[in-house]
Amino acid sequence: MFHNSAWPSLMPRRDLLRMGGGCLGLALSNLLCDDGQRVVQAAGAGARTSMPHQTPKVKRVIWLFMHGGPSHVDLFDPKPDLERLAGQPLPESFGMVATRRNVATNPLLPAVKPLRPRGESGVAVSDLLPALAHHADELCVIRSMHGDSVNHPQSVYQMNTGSILMGRPSVGSWVAYGLGSENRNLPAFVVLPDPGGGLKGGPPAWGSGYLPASFQGVPMRPGAKPILHLAPPEGVDVTRQRRVLDFIKTLNQEYTAAHDQHDELTARMQSYELAFRMQSTAPELVAIDEETAETHRLYGLDRPETAEFGRRCLLARRMVERGVRFVQLYSGDTNGWDAHGNVLQNHTELCTATDQPVAGLLTDLRRRGLWDDTLIIWGGEFGRMPMSEQGKGRDHNPWGYTVWLAGGGVKPGMTYGATDPVGLRAVENPVHIRNFHATLLHLLGLDPEALSYFHNGLDERLIGPTDDVDIVQDILA
Repeated sequence: MFHNSAWPSLMPRRDLLRMGGGCLGLALSNLLCDDGQRVVQAAGAGARTSMPHQTPKVKRVIWLFMHGGPSHVDLFDPKPDLERLAGQPLPESFGMVATRRNVATNPLLPAVKPLRPRGESGVAVSDLLPALAHHADELCVIRSMHGDSVNHPQSVYQMNTGSILMGRPSVGSWVAYGLGSENRNLPAFVVLPDPGGGLKGGPPAWGSGYLPASFQGVPMRPGAKPILHLAPPEGVDVTRQRRVLDFIKTLNQEYTAAHDQHDELTARMQSYELAFRMQSTAPELVAIDEETAETHRLYGLDRPETAEFGRRCLLARRMVERGVRFVQLYSGDTNGWDAHGNVLQNHTELCTATDQPVAGLLTDLRRRGLWDDTLIIWGGEFGRMPMSEQGKGRDHNPWGYTVWLAGGGVKPGMTYGATDPVGLRAVENPVHIRNFHATLLHLLGLDPEALSYFHNGLDERLIGPTDDVDIVQDILA
């Protein structure tokens, strides 16, 4: 029995809830023990987990998500026929085209800047990305990605969760559920949103869906307060805070011992504990000022146009270096790469902001010994149409677009698949998003078919029904 006399020296309830609530998504339930074995707890009655299933090719992922839909035909997928047919309508031989803004009959628009073969591999990279062009021999470029929706929210959801519908677990949540973190003091899945906000579809893109809440992405940011409400209230020292947490833990354990199926309460208890440990860990994690001046220049922190994205790329490296399993970094605010009005203007601005930081990240991962077991992903929710919109812009294109990979587990200096002669549809070795996700899980040592969670009477999977789902073996190293 606990008496009221114990409360006067404890932290006010509002401050406790603020500390825990700000970190409710922290994934303590999937952290690793000191001996490297995964702690399987608080996964809930739906858990179907015994991972990894096979030897992983990579341990961690950095996903550079170009929100809005970068134009593949302007960046990585050169189309001589698009240049030749510029200003003409799409030939009838291409058939009917499903577009969002009725641009099917508009004149074809050539690439806004030259795409040139780079390095020994000859992988084409646009002049808009001069720093990344030096890394062409490290890129594995998939030119035949395709999805199922021409709209942003649905396509953002599909690229992140495997479904065009809101409410399913994100890729990062599945990875956190399957593998956990390599650091007991940090979450497994961290998200670095664009500070401009405005992601189409919003935070459900990194949500945990029907998985326990502890597996959702944890938004963080550079600076003194990487997570809101993480710092203890003024005047509360570590000893007092520890007493409060122990007291709350005792009460909650008594309750859960008498009541089954209280996953949310268990997750909240664990979030308090991880928040407590992160109070000392998170500030060091985001202390990028301790990096050398040369590293700052490498990521473009010395230039105003690249500094913001460069800080987040550097922060992503610091996270994976310290054991965060999955880092997702968004480029593009409300509109982002959504170049309806003027591709040249839009992509010049965003390529300038991201090119040097991305190239710096690739260089830094290699020289720090992180390259072989880290997978880097670059791409958006779709590409863009070869036809013009408003004369200088392009509409959405989910039927054929480009995503590139680099780092461990994939073949460097290669292209895979192809779109048709003007970049409209994937026609050679098409890679649907579900196959892309299956390949990603495979690289992490997870069997895409075995990674499941029992929900509403079904064994749910990231890849959905397993019929017609294949790992893209030809890109694997």
